[in-house]
Amino acid sequence: MTETEIETPESIRLTADVVVTTPDGLVLLIERGWEPYAGAWALPGGHVDEGEDGDVAAARELLEETGVRVLPAELREVRAFHRPGRDPRGRYVTLAYAVIVPAGTQARAGDDATAARWWPVDALPQLAFDHADIISAAVA
Repeated sequence: MTETEIETPESIRLTADVVVTTPDGLVLLIERGWEPYAGAWALPGGHVDEGEDGDVAAARELLEETGVRVLPAELREVRAFHRPGRDPRGRYVTLAYAVIVPAGTQARAGDDATAARWWPVDALPQLAFDHADIISAAVA
């Protein structure tokens, strides 16, 4: 391979998503405020900032998007989701976390969410990205 044939490395972005559930079987979702999937329901989450741990990013994004505060140490890592094509913007790897909060925990939309709502885990709406797979893995 010559120097002009060297491929540019694929740009990979890191995100963190949180599956927040209650003991009575509800899961917290946000309605996305912008593309991709503007108006669709999704898990709270977002980009991991430079130098930030994944669990810290997950707790920060959860607070920013829903007003629900958890400590990073309370989050259980589910696994990484990294299938090519899972995000239409390019190659994204998400670290998925789960946490159980008390029934009746209040959530409000903030940051890039236009709504925050609790849904029965067995009656979810159509979800953005591969978030249905993430929820399935977290509650298994």
